[in-house]
Amino acid sequence: MSSPPTNSPGTSRSSSSPRRRRPEWAGRNYTLLTGAAVVTNLGSHGALIAAAFAVLDAGGSGGDVGLVAAARTLPLVLFLLIGGAIADRIPRHRVMVAANALNCVSQAAFAVLVLAGDPQLWQMMLLTALCGTGTAFFNPAAEGMLLSSVSGEHANRAFALFRMAMNGAGIGGAALGGAMIATMGPGWVLAVDAAAFAVAGALRAFLDVGHVSDRAPGGGLLADLREGWVEFRSRPWLWSIVLQFSVVVAVVGAAEAVYGPLVARDRLGGPAPWGLALALFGLGTIGGAVLMMAWKPRRLLLVGTLCVFPLALPSAGLAVPLPVWGLCAVMFVSGAAIEVFGVSWMTTMHQEIPEEKFSRVSAYDWFGSVSMLPLATAVAGPVESAIGRTPALWSCAALVVTVTAAVLLVPDVRHMTRKPPRTTKSGPAQSSPAECGPAQSSTGTGTGTGTGTDRTATTLSRG
Repeated sequence: MSSPPTNSPGTSRSSSSPRRRRPEWAGRNYTLLTGAAVVTNLGSHGALIAAAFAVLDAGGSGGDVGLVAAARTLPLVLFLLIGGAIADRIPRHRVMVAANALNCVSQAAFAVLVLAGDPQLWQMMLLTALCGTGTAFFNPAAEGMLLSSVSGEHANRAFALFRMAMNGAGIGGAALGGAMIATMGPGWVLAVDAAAFAVAGALRAFLDVGHVSDRAPGGGLLADLREGWVEFRSRPWLWSIVLQFSVVVAVVGAAEAVYGPLVARDRLGGPAPWGLALALFGLGTIGGAVLMMAWKPRRLLLVGTLCVFPLALPSAGLAVPLPVWGLCAVMFVSGAAIEVFGVSWMTTMHQEIPEEKFSRVSAYDWFGSVSMLPLATAVAGPVESAIGRTPALWSCAALVVTVTAAVLLVPDVRHMTRKPPRTTKSGPAQSSPAECGPAQSSTGTGTGTGTGTDRTATTLSRG
């Protein structure tokens, strides 16, 4: 522990000022990443609502809303693994900036299309597909960059603060986006999102990758993907939670992207109440992050998984449907609970995964978690026509409960524990392998680098 704070990953090499207001562990990279995430979440949360209402305003149906959502997530699934391998091969900040540039251009074109009037369904699907492609390359690089920006002893607090800032921006973005759609139309919200991507990309261009060790010569892209797969498949607790979230993300994504706007239009009074409900989810995540800055649960994955159950509440609330205040209440509770999972999950991966494999394993994590989302959003409309909106929403809630209960049967999920950071000869404290108790994994260490909570509420808006 003799190394000074300025030697922590991603921090500036210059001496810290005595009057420095930010925490000593919040170095340059961490600060830039947090600031950029705030900017993009301000734009993206409103843009999600705007895209749905752009389709509806153009005369589209609930099925059309689902098709546009599916067009965004299909390229996310197709390109994630390639994006993860590339992000471990070249400087991650370059991948992030290029992805932000693509997102900026696609959202700007979407905004122009909507503002010009009479957008066609195929045009909206094409532009959202480009946005999804950018997100596929951005996500593994971003998570690898974030995980390498803090040291082990500060991981829990750093991730909680990052997520609190990010979700706080989501509150403002969702509420402001809903209000702007109601008063100005969805096109202007999409334009704001494009500008946010431009600003965030500029910030990320200043990230420092000097602390990241050079990659040893490898066997190419396919070899990198195989190595990431070995890391992923060798840990039952990792792939079981990813399988769980493949279902959770799919059904919650369908409820949020398709059924939520329809219920808001038909029963709640329009986009503003739905934006408010999403903002309350964000407020709940802030509450959960504040809790996790002080609370360090010993059984990381057990506590986190128990906190996935409340994700069934929003679908159930829409099925009733609850009045606006009731829906806001269940959104707040589910947001707080899933944030406990999110911080626990990120802390687990930080203490387990080798830095040079962050992005590749993250790509498998993301790929598994979102693999069923395009199908779920595409069939949400037909399912509603076949069985009705209320039974479809109750089914979403039941699936969340069922798969979450099933993953608790995995011994490693119940027994994985937090370990204190250890001091290395070369620098700051690092994380040590997780202790799995009686069912400790024979493979030693490793985990994915994605966050399940982001994939439920903000999968379609990250970047």
